[in-house]
Amino acid sequence: MDANDYRIEAALFFSKTPKSRGKSLVFRRFPRAADAIQYAVEELAPAALDSCSLEVNEQHFFGREIRPLYDSAAYPLRRRSIKARTHNA
Repeated sequence: MDANDYRIEAALFFSKTPKSRGKSLVFRRFPRAADAIQYAVEELAPAALDSCSLEVNEQHFFGREIRPLYDSAAYPLRRRSIKARTHNA
C-alpha cells in the first residue's frame, strides 16, 4: 500500500467478540484507509484485530497484515502513544 492509498475510502470487517466465528460480523466504512487502520489497531482488542479484514481500493489485508500499515513511515495520522495502546489492549 502506498501513501496515496491511506486517503482512499476503506471498509473494515471484524467480529464483535473473538470467539463468535463470524456470527456477529461488523462492517464499517471509513472515509480514509488511515482512519480504518487507526480504528483497527487502537480500538479493537488484539484478538479482534487478528480476525479482521480491511479492504482498500480492491486490495485486502487480513489480520496481522494490518498492523504493519499502521507502523509504516507512510502512515499519515498521529499514532497513540505506546503506553496508551498497551493500557487499552
